[in-house]
Amino acid sequence: MSYFLAEATSHWVHNLDPFLIQFNDNFGIRWYGLSYLLGFLAAYLLWRMYYKKGHSPLAPEDQSNLITYIILGVLIGGRLGYMFLYEAGREDLVESLGNIFLVWKGGMASHGGFLGVAVAVLLFARKYRFNHFLIGDLISSTAPAGLLFGRLANFINGELWGKVTNVPWAVIFPDAKDGMPRHPSQLYEAAGEGLFLLLYVQHRVWRNKVMQKIPGQLTGEMLIGYSIARILCERYREPDFEEDLVWGMSKGQLYSLGLIAAGVVIIVLARSRAARKLAATGGPQPPSSDQ
Repeated sequence: MSYFLAEATSHWVHNLDPFLIQFNDNFGIRWYGLSYLLGFLAAYLLWRMYYKKGHSPLAPEDQSNLITYIILGVLIGGRLGYMFLYEAGREDLVESLGNIFLVWKGGMASHGGFLGVAVAVLLFARKYRFNHFLIGDLISSTAPAGLLFGRLANFINGELWGKVTNVPWAVIFPDAKDGMPRHPSQLYEAAGEGLFLLLYVQHRVWRNKVMQKIPGQLTGEMLIGYSIARILCERYREPDFEEDLVWGMSKGQLYSLGLIAAGVVIIVLARSRAARKLAATGGPQPPSSDQ
């Protein structure tokens, strides 16, 4: 412990402002809120590119409608997921529900966001008569961009910090109170869950054309890739509460195991559906708007 204290002063002390523009003590444009806007904007721009290049049947009007569904799915699912998966029993639930849309204050769970988006996909695909596997792929191909911006915002906020370490790039987070240098685990997650995964899914879209060949395959791959990155990165992240550990795993790692299982099931169903369609038609078919 004394060694860490002696070396702590050589590490950068986190002093980033959570506000991009601040009007008073509690009101302004926060980086956290801006990260969501950037994530949705990235998705919309990529979908426009897909449509122009023939990778997607969604016209601009359909894309706008889908964005609305996804925003609601992410916000509602993310907030409810945080309340029920992480904060159940710690805070007043009625008060928390009253603040459900205050996402710029933090308190979002990515696993809850995935569930909210899954519901949004099913509702959108049913209403507008699109292949739900294809809609899932379109969202999965852009979701890592939102994860990237979100984790960077976590770092700017100085929250969700890592475990104590003395690596040269360790950061001292004042809110951690103990003044110890810690892993900037938010940046690890930004790289793994965000940047690396984004490059992978974009490669699959543009070079492998997986959305056209096997709709649903990319969704399963993204869920598995995210989960593996989350499990690995959480080894360096300080658990929010020690009592959250289950079998030596954090809740985030435990929920990620469920996402891996979901990803495998989706891939199996997608491949089975594609094989049946191929057998029925005698050859590969382009993405269609029917169920």
